[in-house]
Amino acid sequence: MAESHCPICYAELEVREVAPCWDCGHDAKELQDLAAGRHTYSEVLAFGVPLVVCNFCEVDFTSYDSDYFNRPLGTKQGLGEFVFIREIADPAPAEDKYCPACSRRLSFLQFLAAVRATGSTGGDGTE
Repeated sequence: MAESHCPICYAELEVREVAPCWDCGHDAKELQDLAAGRHTYSEVLAFGVPLVVCNFCEVDFTSYDSDYFNRPLGTKQGLGEFVFIREIADPAPAEDKYCPACSRRLSFLQFLAAVRATGSTGGDGTE
């Protein structure tokens, strides 16, 4: 956790307890859901980049606008497009950095930066 600033907006990061999901894990409610065992967590490839998501965010991922990821309009994303890597066994809280300006944890911001860096390619290097 050497990074001190957000890779997207460059705001100063703060440390907080998070649930395993990189998308919603920064939210205190997700920590409650984790404690109650309400969600399962998986590591997937999204646009060719690793991402850890809960079962809710896996389904909800299709609600993102493709432009948010620097993808062409109409790019398919989310459920059905993810490549499953593994189930997260024994999910537990951890610490991660959080950007108060972007309202995202560092793991998701690094994922987002990596996806955006691939530009308008399909994640496999093709245009």
